Amino acid sequence: MSEELLINISPMESRVAVLDNGILGEIYIERHHKLGLVGNIYLGTVVRVLPGMQAAFVDIGQSRTAFLHVNDMQREPRPAAKSIKVEKTGDERTIIEVTADDLAITPPVISTQNTEVVSVSKTLIQHRLHESQRILVQVTKDQLGSKGARLTTNISLPSRYLVYLPSSEHIGISQRIDGEEERTRLKTELTSLMQTVNLKGGLIARTAAERVPVDKLEEDIYYLLQLWRTICARRQEMKPNQSSELIYQELSLPLRSIRDLVHAGTEKVVIDNLQIYEQVRYFAKEFVPFVYDRIVHYTAEQSLFDVHRVEDDLRDALKRRVDLKSGGYLIIDQTEAMTTIDVNTGSFVGGRSLEDTVYKTNLEATHAIARQLRLRNLGGIIILDFIDMLEQQHKDDILESLQSQLVQDYAKTKITQVSELGLVEMTRKRTRESLGQQLCEPCSTCQGRGFVKTAETVCFEIFREIMRCARTYNSPKKFTVVAHAAVIDLLLTSESDTVADLEYLLGRVITFDVENLYTQEQYDIVLD
Repeated sequence: MSEELLINISPMESRVAVLDNGILGEIYIERHHKLGLVGNIYLGTVVRVLPGMQAAFVDIGQSRTAFLHVNDMQREPRPAAKSIKVEKTGDERTIIEVTADDLAITPPVISTQNTEVVSVSKTLIQHRLHESQRILVQVTKDQLGSKGARLTTNISLPSRYLVYLPSSEHIGISQRIDGEEERTRLKTELTSLMQTVNLKGGLIARTAAERVPVDKLEEDIYYLLQLWRTICARRQEMKPNQSSELIYQELSLPLRSIRDLVHAGTEKVVIDNLQIYEQVRYFAKEFVPFVYDRIVHYTAEQSLFDVHRVEDDLRDALKRRVDLKSGGYLIIDQTEAMTTIDVNTGSFVGGRSLEDTVYKTNLEATHAIARQLRLRNLGGIIILDFIDMLEQQHKDDILESLQSQLVQDYAKTKITQVSELGLVEMTRKRTRESLGQQLCEPCSTCQGRGFVKTAETVCFEIFREIMRCARTYNSPKKFTVVAHAAVIDLLLTSESDTVADLEYLLGRVITFDVENLYTQEQYDIVLD
């Protein structure tokens, strides 16, 4: 599979498109006035501690306070245990109880046998944080809607091949590196390098580290060590009267895409801005040398994204309906709680039987679904409503196809089995806003419902409102209805008999005024 990266720069924003065999697979957008926060490290101030939620709100200098849960805090060193002897009914039992000032200890658990039992201990956030406390945190999720950014105290610093974890002692290998021999090699070499460099903490080998020589890994470790020392120094330099400060800012989108997205299969990186082109070339020469000669400066007059139909694909990615080549289609609905994707056969009737038609449609849908998840950056809970299939083998094939397509996805996904109703529940890690949330806002007419009241419905509302006003106010001699042109037109044609009956019943004149600025649901009744 050939892959290209297109980097489009304008005064307002930076955009990076990932093309798989010439088809848009992913899009990343960074508005210059609204840079993403994921990866940034702040020295923030605890604003409020919520024991009931086991969480805290932290001021990091943004419009909304950020959210920190106790599960996202690094574990503190386990205190030494002490032995307590308890005598009961003539038997001597020994219980191990963990004790520490900042841990809440449950009552010792006494076993029914003469064995050692460790009492359950739970770390509570109110014992670890207090208001006005300063704390070093990293953003793991951007602000989404009305929710503030999500934080962690488990700092992680990525480089080209490695991720450094200062507060951990874990050495991990990316799950996408399959070969057991290669995984063992990386773990052995990283362990040896950490001892040589005297690096405290943990490391994770990224997918790009596969078959990378040890000298490149060593360069990455020295870079990460120096970066961590710089962060620690900046933390010490913070002034006492500052409530928050940005300690480390993640790379800009063009540089971040070179670090995270390019790989051996990347054939070309095309950039339409000379200044960014030179910055990317310099960065690639230092950190990703194999891609240096593949970076191209685009100078033609026609827009880079127009040449590759990226703009057209972006417009399609905002539509609710996605057409399949066979004639079937998907309906994608995104809500605050979850995203649902419904598969339909549409005009496709080409199978040998109904089961065969359904199977082929579902199989084609797995490819489209995997692409749409990446392209639209849909995250959280996702419900896939495949067309019902009778044969278990077909269900297994659909699940296998979906899993194989999601291998290309950079975000972590988890899939359940196909249910009896043909539903597949899955989750996809969400770290930033979806494409729709980034580029769109709720419709001012329908307020995000996706539909508006019919002109007939509005007419009946107007009739009811006129009768309500007539009962409430005795003085008006005339009612003037101000509404949208479509509503007024209906009142003067199809509903003219109803208007005449209402005038006779109330003994008052009803006149009409068109207001072109009103939406179809808006209207006013003026009392004269």
